[in-house]
Amino acid sequence: MPNRSISALLIGAAFVLSGCAQHVSAPQQSSNSLPLPVVESHRPATSQQLTLEQIMANPKWIGFAPNASHWRLDGQAVYYDQKVNGQTYPQRVEVTLDGQQRIIPIAERHLTDHENGVINPQNTLKAYVHRGNLFVASLPSGSVTQLTQNSEHVKKPRFLTDGRIAYRQGNQYFAIDPVKGLSHQLVDFRFEKTPQAPASPQGYLEQEQAELIQWIASNQTKAIRAYKADENWKRSDPSATKAPVYLGEDHELVDSALSPSGRWLVVAYQNKQIPKSDDNIMPNYITANGTIEARDVRVRVADDVPAALKMLLIDTQQGSQHIVDLDALPGMKDDVFKSVRDANKKAYGKQYQAPEAQPRSLQLMANWGDGSPSLQWHPTRDQLAIMVEANDNKDRWIATVDTQANIRSQHRLHDDAWVNYSFNNFGWVGDSIYYLSEQSGYSALYLKTPNGAETTLVSGAFEVQFPKVSSNQEHIYFKANKKSPGIYEIYRVAIESGRIEAMTDLNGMTDFILSPADDSLALTHSKMDQPPELFFSQLAPTQEPQQLTHITSDTFKSMEWQVPETIAIETPHSTLPVYAKVFYPTDYDATRAEQYPAVMFVHGAGYLQNVHAGWSGYFREYMFHNFLTEHGYVVMDIDYRASAGYGRDWRTAIYRNMGYPEVEDMAAGVQWMATNANVAQDKVGVYGGSYGGFLTFMALFNEPDLFAAGAALRPVTDWAHYNAPYTSNILNTPDLDPQAYRVSSPIYHAEGLSKPLLINAPMLDDNVFFQDVVRLVQRLIELEKDNFETAIFPVEPHGFKEPSSWLDEYKRIFKLFEQHLK
Repeated sequence: MPNRSISALLIGAAFVLSGCAQHVSAPQQSSNSLPLPVVESHRPATSQQLTLEQIMANPKWIGFAPNASHWRLDGQAVYYDQKVNGQTYPQRVEVTLDGQQRIIPIAERHLTDHENGVINPQNTLKAYVHRGNLFVASLPSGSVTQLTQNSEHVKKPRFLTDGRIAYRQGNQYFAIDPVKGLSHQLVDFRFEKTPQAPASPQGYLEQEQAELIQWIASNQTKAIRAYKADENWKRSDPSATKAPVYLGEDHELVDSALSPSGRWLVVAYQNKQIPKSDDNIMPNYITANGTIEARDVRVRVADDVPAALKMLLIDTQQGSQHIVDLDALPGMKDDVFKSVRDANKKAYGKQYQAPEAQPRSLQLMANWGDGSPSLQWHPTRDQLAIMVEANDNKDRWIATVDTQANIRSQHRLHDDAWVNYSFNNFGWVGDSIYYLSEQSGYSALYLKTPNGAETTLVSGAFEVQFPKVSSNQEHIYFKANKKSPGIYEIYRVAIESGRIEAMTDLNGMTDFILSPADDSLALTHSKMDQPPELFFSQLAPTQEPQQLTHITSDTFKSMEWQVPETIAIETPHSTLPVYAKVFYPTDYDATRAEQYPAVMFVHGAGYLQNVHAGWSGYFREYMFHNFLTEHGYVVMDIDYRASAGYGRDWRTAIYRNMGYPEVEDMAAGVQWMATNANVAQDKVGVYGGSYGGFLTFMALFNEPDLFAAGAALRPVTDWAHYNAPYTSNILNTPDLDPQAYRVSSPIYHAEGLSKPLLINAPMLDDNVFFQDVVRLVQRLIELEKDNFETAIFPVEPHGFKEPSSWLDEYKRIFKLFEQHLK
């Protein structure tokens, strides 16, 4: 238990901390710049007689959505994968542009797995990997040739400028002639000690042994001669394999990439990571043999020791190595935590042992949304572009590296809070680099030639996502919520003129894949009450997209689902409104004397958007909300501050202060329902999972009069026990910033609980550990709280798998609300 005086200081300081984040982005846009979605709400006229048993059943009754869609090589059909009930692997389906479908047999899957392949500059061949082996397809004819067949998987295929295909196996790179099939090893790099040549006798004893024992001296001489002869042979024989490059046994690979000529290899590596603790295990109590199984799990942020990135440029012809000096990037000597240390010194006094400013270190920066590579060579020139971020999360750089290993920053994005893990796409288009950046306050698309001026291609009070360069290099296609925060359409911008065109006008959630000929789009589109389906759209402004799949079951379609009203709530805490979806009871009457009970749902992940016009990942919750309306509840689903889709300032409002801006927004939602939806303000419940469970705690513990009851599912109780990549972004690290962790962790505020609380906890949760709940329950017991109950789910991970668990969980949630809100 923390010192009471310190705990009180931290709790009292929390509301001051909410304004402490500083940044370099533009001011927030006014609420007028973020219009409401153009989506008509709809409320069923009669009850649909929904049951929890049906809602929480295996989702096969809804229909399995298509995923992993990609074009056939000739652009005349689209492939998609679809889960099949009872089968381990999804089936692959081919659908032609006129809607004809067929299931691809397993024997033909290798002909269709080319979605992540690479195309040669002549646009005649496509190389790809299927089940670890390399294939090449002829684009004119569609014929496919298998080039490798072995147990060690092939990775990273790319076409070299001489027409060969390079690929990696283990830590070796090969180049293969797609016509002749001859494979040639380009480089072999190993994380081992460099072998040493036999040496002459050293020291008194060795020299004495060689002098006295002729056999010893003879063998030593032979070994030295054999080594020299072997080295001379390797240098003289053009057919011999090049000597390996040794990088030391204390290192491990992060990533590598081969240049288009095949001569240069960049290797990103780091010291082998050793966590502070090796006690990161999770017990499994339900095992086949009746014993307790200990499973290894992730490292906690408090135990994480990030390794510093190192980078080496290897000349595969000469075998020489050149260190890339990453410390040469601008800002590497900045003390980015001075204000954090000062704040903790002020809060703790002598109890805070302030760590000294440490040298900054880097890691490769990958886009969490689509896995864009961090090391990208120019398609035809030996010029490298890299994206790296500081391990302290405050800077991201895009830089170029030449063949002399000289590094030059092309773009630096600094954020006093943290650089987003999304919106980090970048790549080459012609001789320029395109990239996304939040420097304006929203994700925007930029272009620049190395060492040249930056050009803004697309920018505004909206988020640009997933840019894709057309094969003719004339356009960049992208997804954006330009119309409204909750509507995502597809656009393209002409690289030469900057002209932006809307490619879709579907008013929902839409994703795209550009056809091989740049003349069509395969779309995945959904609406609030309609699960995702595949559509085909030619790039003609007047043509309506054609639906290719109809996976939604007749049972689901026969039901009349509510399309909630989307609202924007003005608050004094932000210049932007808080967006929310509101579900109304079937027989809703705004003028009736008896006010309605209400439930607020708070989504998980923190940085996630759930108030949008498409099908939600929380589809069970969507149906549960329909169920609640049939039992007389108003339901609000809210995008609190920290949610995605609303720009940088909305995202970083929680820096060092999680759980306070969000609860302010939740309070604004309760007030809106009381004022506008005839809701009894003292009869509002709250529930959510993961981050939503955390917010349920923070609301009940710190604002006990806000909600009448709450259910926290798979909840975070102490951020020091969560993972490093997510938590250190927002709260820094526990040793550096204990103030932020204590302010933001519910376990430090549990004494505030006064309303009924249900805690649902999966025991096999390798994301939010079951220990989080165990520690909080013990604290509640010691605080003599008797208004909470805990339900455990012994076989469930973070995302439940079993319908019986889903049903049990939501029966308990519904019972809680029925008992305390009516």
